[in-house]
Amino acid sequence: MMQESLEIVNRVANSGLVTLDLESYYHPGERVVYDLKDNLFMEAILREKDFREFLKSHDWSQYTGKNVAVICSADAIVPTWAYMLLAVHLEPYANMVVFGDLQTLEDKLFYDALSRINPEDYQGTRVVVKGCSNYPVPVSAYVEVSRLLRPVVQSLLFGEPCSTVPLYKKPKA
Repeated sequence: MMQESLEIVNRVANSGLVTLDLESYYHPGERVVYDLKDNLFMEAILREKDFREFLKSHDWSQYTGKNVAVICSADAIVPTWAYMLLAVHLEPYANMVVFGDLQTLEDKLFYDALSRINPEDYQGTRVVVKGCSNYPVPVSAYVEVSRLLRPVVQSLLFGEPCSTVPLYKKPKA
C-alpha cells in the first residue's frame, strides 16, 4: 500500500478574496441624544432670550469626543436657527453632530468613515463584505460600500469567505 502525503490546503486563503470588515469603520465614541424639548417653555415654544442665555451658561465640554444626535421630541414648532445654534455650540466639542435620531447619527458616522475608502484600491479584486460583527453596522453602510465598490471590483460578495452570497460579478468583456 502506497502512502500518500496529505497536505491540507487553505482554499479560502488561496482564493484571492479580499475581506472588507465594515466593523473596522465603527466610531468608538459615545452616542448621545440632545433633546431640544428641554429648552422649550412648557414644552411648547422656544423663547429666544431664554435659549440664548442657556447656550451661554451650559457646560458644552461634557460633549467632548461624543457623537450627538439633536432632536426635539415635543410636538412643537422649533425655528431652524435653534438647531443651528445648538450645532454651533456643540461643534467645538463633539466628534459628530447631526439632526435626527440615533439611527441617523450611526448612518452619518459610517457614511463619513466609508467616504475615506479609495475605490481604486479595490480595482479588479474579488471583495467579500464581512457580514458578522461585534458592533452594530447599519444596513446603510452595506448599501454605501456596495455603491462605492461595484464600479471597480471583479466581484462583490457578502458573508464570510467560507460561505458567501454573490452580489455582483463583472461581465466578461
